[in-house]
Amino acid sequence: MSQLLPRMMLGAVLALLGATPALAAKDLVIGVDSNMPHLDPANTNDTLSQSVERTMYQGLFGFDKEMKLVPALAEKVDSDETATEFVFHLRHGVVFHDGTPFDADAVKISLERVMNPENHLSRRSLVSMISHVDVLDPYTVKIALSQPFGAFVNNMAHPGTFIISPKALAQYGKDIATHPVGTGPFKFVSFAADTVKTTKNEAYWKPGLPKVDSITFKAVPESGSRFAMLQTGEAQFIAPLPSELVKAAQAIPTLQVVISPSIVARYVALNTMKRPFDDLRVREALNYAVDKTAFVKIVFSGYAAPLDAPIPPQLGFYSKQGVWPYDPAKAKALLAEAGYPDGFSVELWGATSTLAKRSMEFLQQQFAAVGVKATVLPLEAGVRTAKLFNVQKPEDATMQMDYSGWSSSTGDADWGLRPLLYSKSFPPNLFNTAYYHSAAADDAIAAGLASADPAKRAAAYAQAQKVIWKDAPWVFLSVDELIAGESKKLSGVYYMPDQGLLTEEAALD
Repeated sequence: MSQLLPRMMLGAVLALLGATPALAAKDLVIGVDSNMPHLDPANTNDTLSQSVERTMYQGLFGFDKEMKLVPALAEKVDSDETATEFVFHLRHGVVFHDGTPFDADAVKISLERVMNPENHLSRRSLVSMISHVDVLDPYTVKIALSQPFGAFVNNMAHPGTFIISPKALAQYGKDIATHPVGTGPFKFVSFAADTVKTTKNEAYWKPGLPKVDSITFKAVPESGSRFAMLQTGEAQFIAPLPSELVKAAQAIPTLQVVISPSIVARYVALNTMKRPFDDLRVREALNYAVDKTAFVKIVFSGYAAPLDAPIPPQLGFYSKQGVWPYDPAKAKALLAEAGYPDGFSVELWGATSTLAKRSMEFLQQQFAAVGVKATVLPLEAGVRTAKLFNVQKPEDATMQMDYSGWSSSTGDADWGLRPLLYSKSFPPNLFNTAYYHSAAADDAIAAGLASADPAKRAAAYAQAQKVIWKDAPWVFLSVDELIAGESKKLSGVYYMPDQGLLTEEAALD
């Protein structure tokens, strides 16, 4: 019996050891503030969805955490002096998640899909300057442009030009939006509007990456609930961290707060094709009606700055115009002059997040002080996308005012202005929901697009910003500071200036 007991104890110990995994799974959960409508990078209109797509997809080039260009699926690029021809030398030995080899044919198929107007993809303008794509050999692609475009490589780093598996495109067609197949560090597992799950790509081409086993994105629009996920450990990273909770987060020893500058502009788009916003005096009045300093203090707890140009200061070719002053008396006088002495009633659309609701409620109070009665209508992401961007003709648009934000994910002024304020960018082509049309602004934006000379581009974009600022198609509000909260056990997740997330190097201790 003395020999039997040790043997029984040894067997029990071995059984326990066998039932215990050698290493605990490293599963990263990221809490975000809104839903993800779909996962087709060529048809995605929001930075959050692009962040999710970035875990699974890659482009020829990409951006680092400071939005500096870095090679990705292309090792290098050569261009001619006129910036009309670009030769990309592709990386060898890369495979898509479905086992399809990455090569020049895959690049050609992906880009031509976005270029094809019959596909009605929202990111087509990123490649609208391409004349043709030629495969020179399995790992060399030549892209010829119809006109000079100095920021072309920036466009090839935008998520809208991510390269998709040609086999998956053939298999899924339009359903690629819910069956993403790329070359990124994580592979697709499941999709719902409020949750996207990915798992580690064991065949990823970068040695030593990824370092976590999975990433799950969970949409939690209510700020307090999102912060609670971080407190309890349900999430290891949340973005944005509500500004009013920064001090609370800083007081928790297991958490850290990350604050960084951004290129995220906040504004209210005014439908300039509908009364009363077809009258410049009304648009001016609404700009005078809003105290931008108070907006920053109350809505963002000071973690922002008043917007003083149509694009943020950190964006290339920014040209300062000066903040619209707060002058409610002048706002009332302009409204009376325009024929609205008693103001008017209007709907103010926006997202469902706590921040969006707080912003709209502040604006509602400011507008009410000059007689404009705004009804706040928060819209779920899919509904808002359909109402704003699926409109086929300007006269069918029902939007009057929409509170929104934009970041130029190419890091260039072109993408800060052309998608939003160019007359050829009306929905469904792009995102000019103000339906703003100015020949002078169009000419300046086109001149900036057509030149590869930085001095000429700077002059063109300065003129565009001057015209747009004077025409006031938006109520110009603020530029964010980005605030995220993370567990001190987490490293390698970066909040980019355009509000995107980089997760490739994520690690959990």
